[in-house]
This record gives sequence, structure tokens and C-alpha cells, in this order.
Amino acid sequence: MTVTRQDFEDAIAAYWGAKQLQNEQSAIKAAVGAGTAGSVRGGKHFDVIATLLAKFFLDAGFPPESIRVSKSQGLELPGYYRPQKQWDLVVVHQGVLVAAFEMKALGGPSYGNNYNNRVEEALGSAVDLRRAALAELYPKEKPWLGYFFIMQDGEGSRRPVKTAKGALPSDEIWQGTSYQDRFGIFCERLMAEQLYDAACYVTSSAENPKPIELVESLDWRHFSAAINARLTYLKDLGIPG
Repeated sequence: MTVTRQDFEDAIAAYWGAKQLQNEQSAIKAAVGAGTAGSVRGGKHFDVIATLLAKFFLDAGFPPESIRVSKSQGLELPGYYRPQKQWDLVVVHQGVLVAAFEMKALGGPSYGNNYNNRVEEALGSAVDLRRAALAELYPKEKPWLGYFFIMQDGEGSRRPVKTAKGALPSDEIWQGTSYQDRFGIFCERLMAEQLYDAACYVTSSAENPKPIELVESLDWRHFSAAINARLTYLKDLGIPG
């Protein structure tokens, strides 16, 4: 069975603890070891998202042992500016990096405290791995990277944020933007620079878990289409064999 829109909405609701996993999702979680992934991500909130993404690869015929979601399975990938970096979900099959996903969130009420950290983490992870690929540390197929981000929907993330009066003026695009707006611009620019092959950006909250997709190119439909395109490409090459 394919991953559906309902699966996506259920996963976001489960992220906030508002919905229990269905039996099928629980079986996938057990198969790929997502039950132990919480120790890697500092909490089990993202386990359900990892489970959802793992389903794409299980359905495409990749064996469970190729899908890594916990530290014990080995989530580290080679870097260029550092020896290794730990990703949140890694799919490696017969020496090919099928996909690697970074999954992050930003919550309130003090959104500004970690906003820059999230930007720098996403940039650093992608730049490091892309440069490692140029150094032929990924000698087979070109690595494919995905980025999944949830911002807590709230007054603090919707309110326009002032830019500081710095030594030089900032890009006009940032003027009058909220943290929600800013992260949409950031993810669009990540994609434009081809740092990530797919990005999904949603806002949501425990009170209203239904995901809000502010930018069409960063919605679930585009994200899942990009994953399926990667799977089709590899299938045409006989991967998995």
C-alpha cells in the first residue's frame, strides 16, 4: 500500500500525542527499530515521522535492515569538514545511500532562541555531505537528502519579527516577516540551491494538529512525489535488486 495523505495527517497528530498509531504503522515501527529511535532524537516525537517515511522504502522493496532509524543501527554518514554526522533516518542498500533525512522542529513560546540554530544545523548537514560526495566519499549513486520540519503554530510564530539594525542592511525579503514566513523562505532557498532534494515544511500544534502547509512547493504532495521519484529512478537501475 502507498503512503497516503491521511497517513501524513495521522503522523502529525501522533507527533503531538493526539492520535495512536494504527497497527500497520506499529508493525513498520517494530520492523525498522523505530521504537528505540527516541534516544537519538532526544524524545520520541519524531519516531512516528520516521515510521511514516520508512514506509515508502519498505513498500518499494527495501529490506528492513537497509532502513536505519536508531543509533544502534548506525546513523552516521561521512562528512568532509568533519568525520561523520548523525542523520535521523538513513537508507543504505548495497553501498548506495538511497536517502538520508533530517527531521527538526521549532517550538514556542521563545521561537527566536533556537531559530538560528535550526537554520545552521540544516545548512551544515547538507553542505558537509554534498562536499563529501564531491570528494568521492559516496562513489555510487548521488546522495539524496530530505528535510522535514515542523514549526509550532502559535501567536509567537505568526507575529512579524523585526530585524536588528546591523552594520549592513539585510535582504528586503525578510522585512515584516514572522518566524513561520522566514522558515518558508529558508526552505525554498535550500531547495533552490539544491542542498536538499526534497523539503516538507508544516506548522501545527497540539491544540490543532492538522498540518498547515504555507508554501505549496514545500507541501506533503511535493515531498512525497520527490521521494517516489527517487524510488522510481533507483528501481530503473535495479535497486533494490
